[in-house]
Amino acid sequence: MHELSVMESILNIVVKHALKNDAKKILGISLRVGEMTDLVDEWMQRYFDYLSKETIAAGAVLKIERIPVIFQCESCGMDFPVNMKEIRDAACPACQGNKIRLKSGREFFIKNIEVI
Repeated sequence: MHELSVMESILNIVVKHALKNDAKKILGISLRVGEMTDLVDEWMQRYFDYLSKETIAAGAVLKIERIPVIFQCESCGMDFPVNMKEIRDAACPACQGNKIRLKSGREFFIKNIEVI
């Protein structure tokens, strides 16, 4: 359900920028969304459609690019992807170190806006 508030924020941002740049219509919005976010693509589009009715963004298509979860080992510096559905414990595949930090996978931002 938190998709609703997230999409409301996205709508406000894109409409503000579109109007500031004299756009007449928003056709599409490209988003970069980390795999660790629990936002569901289908619900993001549904809520966006609901919220954008009667705005210049009505009918805009969300183009969602998922960003993989990448950890970095603090011991050897290796970056390695992790499938969050299969992970039991996170250890570096190179040195087996367990001091790791999240490098990507929690992002959520607007990449670009297509307007006319």
